[in-house]
Amino acid sequence: MMIISATLLSIVLVIFTLGKSPIFRVDRAGAAIIGATLTIATGVLSFDEAISAVDYRTIILLFSMMLISSYMNAIGLFDFLGHYIMKRLRTPKGLLIVVIIMAGLLSALLINDIVCLFFTPVVITVTRRAKLSSIPYLIAVALASNIGSAATLIGNPQNILIGSLSHLSFSWYLLLALPISLIGLFLTYIVLAKIYTKELSQTLVLPSESVRVKPIPRFLLLKGIVTLLGVILSFLFGLDPALVASLGAAILLITRRLKPNKVYAGIDYNLLVIFIGLFVVVGGVEKSGLLNMLLGTMKEVSLPVFMILTVILSNIVSNVPAVMLLKFMIPPEQNSIWWANIAIFSTLAGNLTITGSIANLIVVELAKKNGIHIRFFDYLRIGFPITIILVLIGMLYFKMLFGI
Repeated sequence: MMIISATLLSIVLVIFTLGKSPIFRVDRAGAAIIGATLTIATGVLSFDEAISAVDYRTIILLFSMMLISSYMNAIGLFDFLGHYIMKRLRTPKGLLIVVIIMAGLLSALLINDIVCLFFTPVVITVTRRAKLSSIPYLIAVALASNIGSAATLIGNPQNILIGSLSHLSFSWYLLLALPISLIGLFLTYIVLAKIYTKELSQTLVLPSESVRVKPIPRFLLLKGIVTLLGVILSFLFGLDPALVASLGAAILLITRRLKPNKVYAGIDYNLLVIFIGLFVVVGGVEKSGLLNMLLGTMKEVSLPVFMILTVILSNIVSNVPAVMLLKFMIPPEQNSIWWANIAIFSTLAGNLTITGSIANLIVVELAKKNGIHIRFFDYLRIGFPITIILVLIGMLYFKMLFGI
């Protein structure tokens, strides 16, 4: 049983690392499905045990936040905000600041992958009409969305997973992570402005009629904002995140003015499948005793070493599988501090390389479809120093606060 679990986990992690199977046309979602199916078929887990291995509160919370995020896009909020604010700017650097702030803020409140999916086309449209190079602004979207999402427990998929598994206080984590995110956003602007000095020194003139967007129905906008604020406030007051988020999503779906299919179209079903499949695969590994054997020699890992391990593992197998594996190394006596460490550092790790997070890949692929090619090195020379500096700042920050 242990050998079977080790083999299945290894195959799944290899595909997650490469992004797809080197032989068959199997992506990450496919790997999760196949791994989960074989975990049951080989008898590592029974069907009932596989069902029990899935944390449905995490799935419900993730699905509900996707619905809320997609609703905001369906009513045109991303498009409207992006164009409304950007077309009033007169300098490339001012535009860069707004892109960073908007991507960071939206990603803290909504899921960063969805923010990148809907916000990237807006940035491409605006920069092209302004006759500016889109690359620094698109890199800013990717970096800022990752950094901004680290500020809350609903900003990205792995933080949603962590919040559900750890039962961390939403407000406590926000107060802890917000300073690092703000520093990260400021650092993103400094590094981009330094490296893209020439591109950001042009004169920017956006014609008043350069962008036309459909007006958002006031009722739908008010409903969306009130519901989102209600959900966030409920999180801050410690109410059940899964219940609150699902209630908010349900309220937004009760409408006569918006077709539900427009909202459903923005849901990343692949990501939901990945979560469910990984829960089953990791559940099988846990039952087989393999994890106890692998982690038996790592019981005394210090928090600084754990931080570095989080960054490395998150870049090798991606954030979500890393979180599912690292959770077994958390000592019960320092539960909240270690969980917060995973949430912050697994997210910051996503900025190290262009393949470090799904958000990065979304931006790169959308750019490619529009004839804009962001090379690996273009991203690396920005993401690498920012990530290293932020990780070092984060380690000092944790040491100051907790003396660890």
